[in-house]
Amino acid sequence: MNVEEIIKTSKKIPLEPRTLIHMQLVHNKVIETMHSALKPFEVSLQQFNVLRILRGQQGKPANLSTLNERMVTKMSNTTRLVDKLLNKGFVNRYVCPSNRRKVEILITDEGLKALEQMDEALLEAHKTIYKNFNQNDLEKLNDLLDKF
Repeated sequence: MNVEEIIKTSKKIPLEPRTLIHMQLVHNKVIETMHSALKPFEVSLQQFNVLRILRGQQGKPANLSTLNERMVTKMSNTTRLVDKLLNKGFVNRYVCPSNRRKVEILITDEGLKALEQMDEALLEAHKTIYKNFNQNDLEKLNDLLDKF
């Protein structure tokens, strides 16, 4: 990926701004690839993330606060994400018996089945994203990203 070619400039961009632009371009490409993989399921990346968190609960309910804390992308609209998943039949929502102000969310069997299919689609998307990287490259990249 050549930054100057993509943004159509003939000028050499200084290293620091070029690095940030490069990171933004890579981010956009990754998000675009993952969105495309999830499109057939009519689920956003954020909704997918909620489903993965709920699957990780292994049958235990999660509340909105727990979901928000564990989200890869922190958002204030977790309630709307859960509402959309509820409408798709992927989650159930209950009032906590011991604290009526607390809402508990569980992934449904249908949500688990759909998530398995989404996982397969994203595995293929990941292969596309990583196609130019070997294991050593990915380890180096992770080491560099850990510096943030």
